[in-house]
Amino acid sequence: MERVWLFSFIPLTIGVVFLGFGVYGLRRAGALRRTGLIAEARIVRHDVRRDDEGATFYHPVAAWTARDGRRCEYSSRFGRGIVGNDFCVGARVMVRYDPQTPNRFTIEGWDMRTVDLLFTVLGSTFTAGAVTMLLLRLFAP
Repeated sequence: MERVWLFSFIPLTIGVVFLGFGVYGLRRAGALRRTGLIAEARIVRHDVRRDDEGATFYHPVAAWTARDGRRCEYSSRFGRGIVGNDFCVGARVMVRYDPQTPNRFTIEGWDMRTVDLLFTVLGSTFTAGAVTMLLLRLFAP
């Protein structure tokens, strides 16, 4: 095997990792849609996080009472650069949560499948392209 082939494993690795993250997120969202409970929550604050380039992301923290009486307060896994009026502190929102592990939840209208879907599509594209390239090199005369 020539050294050039080794470079084919870079997009393959990226594709498999992206595909894994995307499928995990879509399965998690699907499980919440099937078995999750819905509760009314209130946005109590925003966790502010900055990335390496200095961009600021706001993750709303939702507080609600679970069906079994437990008080829950968790930060969304998705952050945005701008918070609209619908998700400002004090806003009432609907959450869908896992009754066994309430920290697995989504805020209706905030958490989007789009990110998970994007990771899945990109991962599939990178993986299929890399596998095709490897097969063409393997069976080329």
